[in-house]
Amino acid sequence: MPGDVPYRVYNTMENNKLRYVNFFYFFSLRKIILQNNISHVIIEHPYFGWLGLLLKWFCKVKLIIHSHNIESERFRATGKWWWKILSYYEKFIHNNADFTFCITEKDRQYFIYRYKVTKEKTSVITYGISWDKVPAATERLASRNTLLQTHNLRIETTLFLFNGALDYPPNLEAVKNIVKNINRIFINEQKDYKIIICGKNLPPEMNGLKIYEDANIIYAGFVEDISVYFEGVDIFINPITEGGGIKTKLVEALGSNLNAVSTLDGATGVDENICNGKLLLCPNNDWQCFSEKMKEAILIKQSITSDFFQYFYWDNIAKKAAGIIEIV
Repeated sequence: MPGDVPYRVYNTMENNKLRYVNFFYFFSLRKIILQNNISHVIIEHPYFGWLGLLLKWFCKVKLIIHSHNIESERFRATGKWWWKILSYYEKFIHNNADFTFCITEKDRQYFIYRYKVTKEKTSVITYGISWDKVPAATERLASRNTLLQTHNLRIETTLFLFNGALDYPPNLEAVKNIVKNINRIFINEQKDYKIIICGKNLPPEMNGLKIYEDANIIYAGFVEDISVYFEGVDIFINPITEGGGIKTKLVEALGSNLNAVSTLDGATGVDENICNGKLLLCPNNDWQCFSEKMKEAILIKQSITSDFFQYFYWDNIAKKAAGIIEIV
């Protein structure tokens, strides 16, 4: 058992395309359950739901599904023809589980009204962050200086940030909206700024966004330590218009005490009322509004409040989940 972690890790599943249909996992997991007197099984996403149900039925354990989003809706939004098949499967799994942890209240309402999951068998267990207070001013300053040196920028420059895996269609679409729509408007309003875009797998045909370098766009690609960017920039922008679940990067940005501008869909699961005015929202695809909110965000000086950390700090989230598991 490594370090002081109070549990054992079993490496029983292979990382290949057939893992979701490997029936032999049932026997190895059943053995682990019986040897350790395990009472609950938690599955991330519904894909291994069939396996979880077999373990529930044959090992007499309670099955909990932790849903990170509505998977069928996510694939519908990205144009997958088989999304409806997944929807039927997803509904079956959640209705036969003992409890569902939802990542947002919006998803919870979807399970209740679309999938007919019993209301009392659902609860919001959100994504969290591992720190419970804003970074120290000295940390922010050191990170900012690092970015200024790395990208050869003036100290007065306002820094905006967007990050995400760019082989995920909603993130790639957000980048296109930044360079073709948002920045085209914003560049007429603000001069001394840079929009830094971080993320790997930008399509080769976009050529590293080089044609936008003279228009205040910096493509940093994959960075080893994204926390330097979260701590060193001024404002996080989140022009996401599709894709389910909570946008984890927005939570991390606000937890790093950044001001943030987001579309309504991009802010799903983040209550602006606990953000102390640091989260500015715009309707999806209203890029004129988005540009105006970016200007407003430059002027926001207050810090994120303790209410934000009360809701998104992992320790608090884990205690809530553990309390539910005890009574399932």
